[in-house]
Amino acid sequence: MLLALYQGSLHGYGIIKEIENTSGGDYVIAPGTLYGVLKNLQKQGLIETVAIEKENRMKKTYCITKLGKEVLQAEYERYIRMIHLSRKIIERGRENDEK
Repeated sequence: MLLALYQGSLHGYGIIKEIENTSGGDYVIAPGTLYGVLKNLQKQGLIETVAIEKENRMKKTYCITKLGKEVLQAEYERYIRMIHLSRKIIERGRENDEK
């Protein structure tokens, strides 16, 4: 969710479509799941809501906070470390298979 908001603010449906399009359809988020996650991210201070009136109704738009960007960066770096570690383990396994 944080990645979907990294480039700018989106409303709920926009987040769903961003995730779906970016993943090439590999990840599809149901609206019920999305709004539960958004509520949790708000409680953690990682995103905030910007309410915009559209056609006489309030439409919520979400944006990532500074803290959200910091957490996202830390998670990105953690995943990179995990990938490097996984690569080392797999390469050692291949070397052992060749012996």
